Amino acid sequence: MTGRALPPSSPFAGDDGAADPAVAGALAALQDRSGTVRAVVDALAGTRVLVPVLAELEVEDVVVHGGHAHTVDKEASAGIVALQAPDGRTALPVFTSVATMAAWRADARPVPSDVARAALSAVTEGWEVLVVDPGGPTTVLVPRPAVWALAQQERWRPAVTPEGVDPEVRDAIVAAVTPVTGVVAADAVPGTRAEVAVVVTLVGGLDRVGLDAVLVQVNAALAGAELVATRVDSLEIRPRG
Repeated sequence: MTGRALPPSSPFAGDDGAADPAVAGALAALQDRSGTVRAVVDALAGTRVLVPVLAELEVEDVVVHGGHAHTVDKEASAGIVALQAPDGRTALPVFTSVATMAAWRADARPVPSDVARAALSAVTEGWEVLVVDPGGPTTVLVPRPAVWALAQQERWRPAVTPEGVDPEVRDAIVAAVTPVTGVVAADAVPGTRAEVAVVVTLVGGLDRVGLDAVLVQVNAALAGAELVATRVDSLEIRPRG
């Protein structure tokens, strides 16, 4: 993969390279566990971010909020850096300030962009997620639905909240899956391997071939549900007999 150049951005007169105070506050709250990724995304809306330009290829570890290390491929060719996450998705790194970019790479050249333009550039390239401040002190992965919301200048509505799966998302999942032949009932709960787990109760007596056939239809039904596709970052299926 080669780096891509962002579309020309508007001048940012008077920009001193500092982080937006609201964004800095949301990141600090996330660091001390009193904040949320949603609050960070809300704070990012309408702000300026810095996109790095490099002309090198190397591999590094990106440690996101929570202390989890992810090995990524980082490459560029006189253009924007792309981070390849372990799950196969490509991320566009953005920085809140000149200082956080310099802490990551002193030789990176900052290109200012409003966050909507940066998100739209990522979407256009098929890069599904953003990584905010990969060099810390607080690194955040912005999930695919949030990137779409930023690109469209809309507020992100997470599929999962502290109260559980959003009722609108749950209803859409149930409506999509219940008509599948072999499915007795369906539900949606917060996932462990993915954002949302789809719990499907199946008819009894299915052999392995029958089970696989039903699950293929379940996956197809979920893929065809527009609200699920736009609101849910990732899904896992939990079949029950």
